[in-house]
This record gives sequence, C-alpha cells and structure tokens, in this order.
Amino acid sequence: MELTLVFSVIVIALVFEYINGFHDTANSIATVVATKVLSPGQAVMLAAGMNLIGALWGTAVAKTIASGLIDTGVINVTSMVLICALAGGVIWNLITWWWGLPSSSSHALVGGLCGAAFAAAGDNWHAIIWNIPGGEHWWHGKGLLPKVVIPMVLSPLAGFILGMLIMGALFALFSFLADRKGVLQKIGRPRFANALFGKLQILSASAMGWAHGSNDAQKTMGIIALALASAGVAGQLDGLPQWLHFLRLDGDPKNLEIPLWIKLSCAIVMAAGTAAGGWRIIKTLGHKMVKLHPVHGFAAETASATMILSASSLGIPVSTTHNISAAIMGVGTAKRLNAIKWTIVERMIWAWILTLPIAAGLAYLLVKAAHLVGLPI
Repeated sequence: MELTLVFSVIVIALVFEYINGFHDTANSIATVVATKVLSPGQAVMLAAGMNLIGALWGTAVAKTIASGLIDTGVINVTSMVLICALAGGVIWNLITWWWGLPSSSSHALVGGLCGAAFAAAGDNWHAIIWNIPGGEHWWHGKGLLPKVVIPMVLSPLAGFILGMLIMGALFALFSFLADRKGVLQKIGRPRFANALFGKLQILSASAMGWAHGSNDAQKTMGIIALALASAGVAGQLDGLPQWLHFLRLDGDPKNLEIPLWIKLSCAIVMAAGTAAGGWRIIKTLGHKMVKLHPVHGFAAETASATMILSASSLGIPVSTTHNISAAIMGVGTAKRLNAIKWTIVERMIWAWILTLPIAAGLAYLLVKAAHLVGLPI
C-alpha cells in the first residue's frame, strides 16, 4: 500500500507538471506568438528545448520546496499528504485555465503543500516554516514569508518597473535615432525596428523558456524528491527490486542531490503540456491585455526572464505568470497608460491573490476527507 502511494505521488506530480506546461509555459511563449515572430509550433519547440536546459540548471528551488517550507520535525510528510497537496494545486490550476486566467501554478503548489501539511498536523501552525532568518538580507532566510510571500509581491512589482524602464529606454533610443539623418534615421523607423526586434525576440523568448524551466520545473522535482526521501526514511523502499533502486534517495532533502531522471522527467512532461493546450492563456496575455509588437515582446520577456533567473539562483519559487504578466503591463504602461485593458488586469490580480489560500483550502479539505474515509495520512 505504501509503495503504491509513493508511485501515486510521482504520477500525480508529473500530472501537475503537465498541467503546469499548458498553464504556465504558455506564458513564456505568449508574447513571441502574439507578435507573430514565431509560429505556435516553432514557439512550442523553442520553449520545450529551453525548458529542458533550464530544468537542468541548478536545484536551489527544488530544495526550497523539499525542505524549506514544511517542518518535517513537526509532521511526517507522507505520500497521502503530498497527493492531497498536489490535487489541491491541480484543481485550482484547471479552474483558472478554463477561465483563461494566468494564475500561478507555483503558488497553487505551495498553497496545496502548506494546506495539506497544516491539516495533517492536526491544525498545528508550526508544521509550516514561517520565517527563519539566514543571513544579511531577507532572501537568505528560510520559510514561507521570505521565499514565497515577499517575492509574491516584490517580483511582479520589479518585473513591472523593469519592463517599463526597458521599454522607456527603447522608446527614447528610437526617438533619438529618428531625429538623426541618413542611416541612423532609417534605424529609428518602425519597419526596421520590427525587423530587428523580431530577431532579438527569439533570444528573449529563449531566455524566458530557460527561466521557466529553471524555476517551475524544479518545484515538481522538489515534491518528487521529498516523497522519495520521506519514503526512504520510513523504510517504504527497503524491499525494492534491483531494477527500481533508482528510486532510492538517501539523506536529508535539504542536502539532497536531485537525480537526473527526475530532472529529465519533469522537463519532458512540462514540454508535452506546453504543446497540448496553452491557447486560452496565450490569448489573454498576448492579445486581450495589450496589443504587442516585437519590440514590446522583447522588452517584456527580457524583464521577466531577468527577474525569474535571479529568483532561481536564490532558491525562490516565484511565479512565471506573475512576472511576465507584470512585465507586459509595464511595457504597455510605457507605451501609454490606456494601452492596458485594466478590466483584464483586475481579473488576473484577483486570481493572483486567491491562488495561495484557495489551493491551501482545497488541499486542507482533501486531507480531512481522506482521514474521514480511513485513508492513511
């Protein structure tokens, strides 16, 4: 029974990663498709390849998910707890995908994990690591506050400001060039700018795919590693046949090396999800919120990728959705304030605010329901 639950965690985690693919990776390619720089097929292939590279780049975010949010000294993180955590995130992701809202798979997963742990610990708040200072700056700390809540506010705000600054700088540059004569004036013309930034946007879209893989793919890696490490401590993997020994992960999750098979599995499944159904989100980000040209797409992707890669290096599980959406808003604001369709933005912000508590609530209820029907928690 225990081994079946462990395998169930792996399968459900990969299902979550697949849904993350068509829910979140769509965000990383929405702008390059909307600006018609790449076809949908080309964008999907680019995102898939760069996700793979990003997923293999570091494990700081995976270790945060595996050991930085839940206090395993207070609660034994069983396979059933992780199943309920993942299910809570999956349910909310599917609801927001159906509505076409670019909400955060990252926060859905974190919310589900915290809600499930809280329920399994008998409503003990100490099951959640809230804040453990770890250095000179807040981002060196450990826990929900420094790794999730503060970045949830600051990273999209920084993405918005950076997107606006990059776009403003580009507008100033092209205005300067348009006032010159000869070759410089030609460079400042819209047709030349679209051609130039159409090529540059391939680079910025690649950076977005890399950034997404480096952060989002690692979150599911952390869940799988946590499940296998916990099962190993509990002795649930002692009787594995020789051909399944690759599942054994010995040691503390915070010092754990993520095996290559977990990295590859998460990256490949995310790429498959990307190809399957991100068009509702792409339509909202790339068409409904603001009209985009290649120069706008380049600025938004550059700003967002910068923020996400910075967070990944610090082990902070930020939202690709929040960052690219905020960067697009910043770019649109630099263009002109009424270029943004603020009614769409309002719906998105509500989805951002509600994701963490609703996913936590869903996972909490699933754990309580599992307990009521006699399933092992």
